[in-house]
Amino acid sequence: MPGETIAYLGPRGTFTEEAALEVGDRLVACDSILEVLRAVDSGRVDMGVVPIENSIEGPVGVTLDLLAGEYDLCIKGEIIIRVRHNLLVNRGARMEDIREVYSHPQSLAQCRGFIEEAGLITHSTPSTAAAAMMIRGRQELAAIGTRRAAELYGLEVLAVNIQDHDPNFTRFIVLAAEDHEPTGQDKTSIVFSLAEDRPGGLYEVLGFFAEVGINLTKIESRPSKLGLGRYIFFIDFEGHRKDETVAGILSKISQKTPFMKILGSYPEYKI
Repeated sequence: MPGETIAYLGPRGTFTEEAALEVGDRLVACDSILEVLRAVDSGRVDMGVVPIENSIEGPVGVTLDLLAGEYDLCIKGEIIIRVRHNLLVNRGARMEDIREVYSHPQSLAQCRGFIEEAGLITHSTPSTAAAAMMIRGRQELAAIGTRRAAELYGLEVLAVNIQDHDPNFTRFIVLAAEDHEPTGQDKTSIVFSLAEDRPGGLYEVLGFFAEVGINLTKIESRPSKLGLGRYIFFIDFEGHRKDETVAGILSKISQKTPFMKILGSYPEYKI
């Protein structure tokens, strides 16, 4: 999208930067997912790219919580990239020199087997690129990150594809003030809560989709933060919110639930 500015979880060399480059090249690095949403919400940038789920570790909770909460942003698109984790070290370092490893919590979790076998102490960082920056000059430290991060920060790749499972995919979403117009190959994302005194509420909501043959592509629950045992639900499904059938379902859900928010309709990403 030429000319439009895009915030992403930085610094340079993250997997999120790789996803953002599929949207455009006028990138603005942010230190956190929250900062990305704030940049879009304030109008400082046109769009933001943040991770939302991984095929190994599941949902990115902070992204879901922020979408459900105070930020009234829309999902305009999605990007899915194949993630290959690498062990980055300072030049000349050997495996027997490494004592500690730094990376984003999701990346550490996705490489748990490799880390345990190597007997490394783990440290969480805001991003994989931040980890690469932090270990520079320390031969006993390593980072898990991208090849690009190694090139940017003067490191070497000591081991490749160290993730526990392969293939490993991460899904990113593009956030903006408005979602995407219908393309004919779309998905819609919503979040809703259920009335505490309404048994079978989730079954009823899911039944609305089954009745008209609309396929659900994801369902996820998150704590509502309002009390133990109280949840909100995220659903992705095929179709655009402007489609007549989909609009009818959304109307029914809004009438049957105390809270429902349409997060956006956007083109389905083809791997």
